[in-house]
Amino acid sequence: MRFLLLALICLLSTPSFANPAKFKTTATADQLINANYSLFTQAFTELSPEVTGEIYTEDASYLSESQSKEIYYGRDSIVAIYQKFFDKIRTKKARIDIDFRILKRKMVGNSAIDTGYYLVRFYPAEETGEPVSEFAGKFVIGTQKVASTRWSVTLDMNNRAEPSFYLNAKPVPNLYYGRQFSPLPDSKKTK
Repeated sequence: MRFLLLALICLLSTPSFANPAKFKTTATADQLINANYSLFTQAFTELSPEVTGEIYTEDASYLSESQSKEIYYGRDSIVAIYQKFFDKIRTKKARIDIDFRILKRKMVGNSAIDTGYYLVRFYPAEETGEPVSEFAGKFVIGTQKVASTRWSVTLDMNNRAEPSFYLNAKPVPNLYYGRQFSPLPDSKKTK
């Protein structure tokens, strides 16, 4: 009799453990912010400025590494920069990859600031016979919570840095670390 009672209790309680609504999982702020870096990677791989448009807020600011460029304001201006850059890559029949390593995230309310390194690999068209090259940099990216499931970039600023800084950066719990690019031979690095 006890066995039947125990079996009945187990059968009746199992659905409550299996009910996904009861154990609803939600993405953390870190996961939602990290998703932007996956979108950046996708945009570069696909040469898609439209994907970059999903990353930035309408009033975002972009400060490029170039001393000869002004500050760009607004999503449309920023997407236009990526459009021009991606068009150059397409014209060369090349491809590029980008990856990020976030070293620090400072969160204040519904805003966050990430600092870290990025690495861009350039793969020229095969017929050119040119080797793969790379360049790296350091960056600051500010994000803001714009919806319960979305954090968007409000500020993007970067400078050049040695690829070794990216390659030697250590993972930080809960922060985007990206893929594991292996170092290129010294003869193929672009500085």
